[in-house]
Amino acid sequence: MQPVFPGTVSAAGEPATLGVMGGGQLGRMFVHAAQRLGYFTAVLDPDPHSPAGLVSHHHIQTGYSDAEGLAQLSALCAAVTTEFENVPAGALQTLAATRPVAPGAACVAIAQNRIEEKSHFVACADVSGVTCAPYAVIESQAQLDVVPADLLPGILKTARMGYDGKGQVRVKNAAELAAAWAGLKGVPCVLEKLLPLKAECSVIVARGWNGDITGFAPQRNVHVDGILAVTHAYASNMPAALALRAQAATKSIANHIGYVGVLCVEFFVIDDGSEHGGLIVNEMAPRPHNSGHYTMDACDVSQFDLQVHAMTGLPLPQPRQHSPAIMLNLLGDVWFDAAGTDRTPDWQAVLALPGTHLHLYGKLHARPGRKMGHLNITGPDLASVKATAHQAAVILGLPGLDRL
Repeated sequence: MQPVFPGTVSAAGEPATLGVMGGGQLGRMFVHAAQRLGYFTAVLDPDPHSPAGLVSHHHIQTGYSDAEGLAQLSALCAAVTTEFENVPAGALQTLAATRPVAPGAACVAIAQNRIEEKSHFVACADVSGVTCAPYAVIESQAQLDVVPADLLPGILKTARMGYDGKGQVRVKNAAELAAAWAGLKGVPCVLEKLLPLKAECSVIVARGWNGDITGFAPQRNVHVDGILAVTHAYASNMPAALALRAQAATKSIANHIGYVGVLCVEFFVIDDGSEHGGLIVNEMAPRPHNSGHYTMDACDVSQFDLQVHAMTGLPLPQPRQHSPAIMLNLLGDVWFDAAGTDRTPDWQAVLALPGTHLHLYGKLHARPGRKMGHLNITGPDLASVKATAHQAAVILGLPGLDRL
């Protein structure tokens, strides 16, 4: 691919335009990163009030598979990316016929289906050195009837459309498994063996068209009710040996499928009797990730900067983290008091704390569980960052205080 350089002028006399499928907060932050480099941007999203569409040069308000909308995006853009994994892979394939698309349809399709995703992890385990939890595919009653007993207790997950804990049911025995599968309407699922969990972490990398790859150190994550609540990003957040294994495995997973763009791979650290625990790959996201939002304030290059560089063929610099950081996810719950009454969060008190960086996504309506923004806390040392994060969490009434 020929690089799309900043400042390149199109035939229409405008700066080169970069497109993004999806108009949520990840698209919004991508748009801001692209615009800082002087690119114009175009968002395809059906929501007239989408966070990314509201700040982009062009907003194509159509469905993701709409032929006219895709043709318009292709005509406008020099290259296209995606901001969430459930954009139809066929739409990306259509765009790729005329424009560079990163990540490609085949890579996104793997992340859209847990069955294919796990097959991919198993296929590259010999190189990555890390595999997924023991599992069984359940697509029929016959497969349900022969699930090995040693996979229970486990977690039943729908093969498609599961995120933030959705489409997942914990089961203790065969009877609960059968009931859970029936409750999920008998859609294709995977059953994963429940493992003794010590921690969760993720690694974000960016891979270019030429195979160059770079990325960030692993971040340790805390989830509450299946949704990311806290990200710890600093040198001592996990044992060094595990961190190196997670980074190497993520790069192997990206290289195995010729991935182009920003990729996040999530891991479980399990209690396997060893000193630091074992590493199990959980899932991958073909896009920037919630756990990488700290890079916007703690690093000299953010995950969204790398997304722009990767899709346009620009060099991929090695990011440097200049400050320890903790990221607090801000869900819509923060906009309601204990009685469920609307309130305005006390931003004045939060922003009076040293090293706080508030990022709100421009969503017009808050509701419980909806991602409305995030708060990055940076500082000169880990002790001050932890203390400030704890103060902010108390002010906002955030969960996960015991793991700050």
